[in-house]
Amino acid sequence: MIVATAGHIDHGKTLLVKTLTGTDTDRLPEEKARGISIDLGFAYLPLDGGGLIGFVDVPGHERFIRNMLAGVSGIDFALLIVAADDGLMPQTIEHLQILDLLHVSRGAAVITKIDRVDAARVDAVRQQVQNLLAPTRLAGATIHAASAVSGTGMAELKTMLLNEATTQNRRSAQGQHLRYAIDRAFSVAGSGTVVTGTVFNGTVRPGDKLVISPAGSEVRVRGIQIHGKAAEQASAGERCALNLTGTDVESVRRGDWVMAAPIHRPTRRLDVRLNALAAGAQPLKHWTPVHLHLATADVTARVSLRRGEALSPGAGSIGQLVLDEPVSALHGDRFILRDQSAMRTLGGGVVIDPAPPAARRSKSRDATLTALESADAGTALAALTAGERAVDLAHFEAIFNLLPDVAAAIYASAQLIPLGKDHRIAITQQRLAALHDAITRQVLAFHQAQPQAPGMESETLRSELAPDLDTDAFGQVLRLLADQKKIEIHSSLVRKPGHDTTANSADAQLWETVQPALAAAGFNPPPLRELAPQLKLKDAILKDFLYRQMKAGNLYRVGTERFYLKATMATLAATAQATWAKQANGLFTAAQYRDATGIGRTLAIEILETLDSLMITQRVGDARKMRKDFAPILGAAEPAPSPPPGTAAKPQPQKPAAHRPQQRPPFRNKRY
Repeated sequence: MIVATAGHIDHGKTLLVKTLTGTDTDRLPEEKARGISIDLGFAYLPLDGGGLIGFVDVPGHERFIRNMLAGVSGIDFALLIVAADDGLMPQTIEHLQILDLLHVSRGAAVITKIDRVDAARVDAVRQQVQNLLAPTRLAGATIHAASAVSGTGMAELKTMLLNEATTQNRRSAQGQHLRYAIDRAFSVAGSGTVVTGTVFNGTVRPGDKLVISPAGSEVRVRGIQIHGKAAEQASAGERCALNLTGTDVESVRRGDWVMAAPIHRPTRRLDVRLNALAAGAQPLKHWTPVHLHLATADVTARVSLRRGEALSPGAGSIGQLVLDEPVSALHGDRFILRDQSAMRTLGGGVVIDPAPPAARRSKSRDATLTALESADAGTALAALTAGERAVDLAHFEAIFNLLPDVAAAIYASAQLIPLGKDHRIAITQQRLAALHDAITRQVLAFHQAQPQAPGMESETLRSELAPDLDTDAFGQVLRLLADQKKIEIHSSLVRKPGHDTTANSADAQLWETVQPALAAAGFNPPPLRELAPQLKLKDAILKDFLYRQMKAGNLYRVGTERFYLKATMATLAATAQATWAKQANGLFTAAQYRDATGIGRTLAIEILETLDSLMITQRVGDARKMRKDFAPILGAAEPAPSPPPGTAAKPQPQKPAAHRPQQRPPFRNKRY
């Protein structure tokens, strides 16, 4: 359990922690000289059954609120300290306001220095504290009276803390990437860079390769210490020190994170739920300059609200923070806003989307943010997909910090259909079915209106029926429908099965001439310039006919001017599949395909490039692999029989030496 102190300067926070733990948290010479806490101090109290209570002692002076804010991020329990002689003071109130804005709901109040006052004064201060806590999330918290000097009440206070530590629910570290907030960085002779901080999410172990964010430098964890002792791991809710390699101490600072690479996404914009401080003197207006305190970071920013909108004290609204420098954040992170001079707390809130689009907010975006406000990833996903919106899977996994297996289980539960390759998105099964019905109806309506058109452009379909899906994802929706033989896809056109724009007597007569010639040519049809005179046709007429047949899906162009029958291409694809299946490494070369088909290497490569364009094969370096089944595109076919030995293309003989261009002798003794 991590406990943070809070309260006004000189109310006994540091002495109280020292009495409980035996550790003086004032470590700086200036703190010793001035007798006040300036920076964060840390101490530990061992538990009888193992484990520790980690104390973060914060400064109480108003000038060091930024240090106090770095200390109370990620805590489990708060101790609000009030001196019996002074009673409530300005930083007592402000520290409590900050705790409340951060949604700290577990804690206790301690009235210190009771050895200096009588019982009546203690009772009066107790009533003040009780009234102060009443409107906050710490309402009803226990109030203890103690003296660190005389020892009165200290045993009871210690017992309460030990009970709280043993009964609290530990933060779950399962299913999340590591995220560790740095509050101190220094160098140790013989070890190098050491950082201290709190593990917010996941687990860290020696040897882990991580990232310093937002800078992006890669580091490795050399060692872990908890309370000065080497540890094999540290998990969410624990404070520890990390010895890092791969960076120097000058490149690391308070406010940085150590995190897993998949969630390293620095941002200068945060979509948030804002809450103006109820005790604020003025409304929080659009474009107000502020200090943003998020975890241990302190950066300047601007508050972006809708034009003309302002948050009156105590009000809340969705807004955006525009930052002057990048930070790293996740969905659910809580933050504090202070004014430009860093003298007053203005409000706080919670991050909804740490990587929002730069576009102006729309009604659709508002609906997305409302859905994302849920703290639970599964609930948020259900709200997102309820409006039939597509979900950006990589973005969703990153902002909710989900490991792949956890994300996959959530998607399966929500019955999502993943789409796309480079940009992964998903839609519900219900929306996919509705899209398929709409596409089928739209294509049929198009053919009725334009019977001579070869098909409808897929981009037109996308813009009309699914503008929120990118081209890759919509293409997959179309391919799923084509697999069901509800549509046909040819190049960028979508049409109903069997649609033929060339069904007329003239074309039928031409087809009776061209088709047998191409069938007889097999794997090596003549180029257009040779085919036209062979068939005694004009180049222009034959070219126009071949291209129309190609659009109709009856022919496929290979290279610049060879045309293959669909059935021939199916056989060539089947041969590629058979060649691929024989290779132990799952890849086949152009030379192997050349030998399997008995054609020349150049033509073999052109055929493979055509199969690549149909996404049947995929090039991997100098080799290829099968990407998908060819049958839904070209029809079923058997591979070509192995050619007889010696029929594969032979190397062309070189020209006689007399016809070779004479090589120039190399330059000698040339100065450059």
